Amino acid sequence: MIKKLFFYFGLMSVILVVAFFIVPTALAVCPACAIAVGTGVGLSRWLGVDDVISGIWLGGLIVSMTSWSLSWLEKKGIRFPFRAAATSILFYLFIVVPLYFSGIIGHPLNTFCGIDKLLLGTGIGSVVFLISIRIDNFLKKKNNNRSFFRYQKVALPLVSLFSISLIVYILTKC
Repeated sequence: MIKKLFFYFGLMSVILVVAFFIVPTALAVCPACAIAVGTGVGLSRWLGVDDVISGIWLGGLIVSMTSWSLSWLEKKGIRFPFRAAATSILFYLFIVVPLYFSGIIGHPLNTFCGIDKLLLGTGIGSVVFLISIRIDNFLKKKNNNRSFFRYQKVALPLVSLFSISLIVYILTKC
């Protein structure tokens, strides 16, 4: 019970920090998408969904927050070597380290093929979310920097995360 509360309070703290301090006017990833991803993480943990699937949404949330932060740094004119790598590593550390010390990550019985389920899902979700951002940018470029449909920036990452969650669920239950 305490571990779940720690997870929820930690997750909400990260979302609040992003919402109040890092949200710039021109965003790389829209706030509705990040909030939806954060809601997906909390909802999946609350419903008792497997940690691989929770991790997929957590990975998407981390990439979303990293994108926001990089956009904010760019807007403020803050430039330094390896900015993207440093920002990304910091977000992963801020989220993964507390989960490790709370016992959510690293439990020997919570593995899939020898890899921690939450870490595996986080990696998958991060890659899928990043690919969906690239697809959105590619589609916009092909359409004179305009979306093909309303809320394309929100729909592509969410549909991608939902689809990979469904695929992983089917693969792990068979």
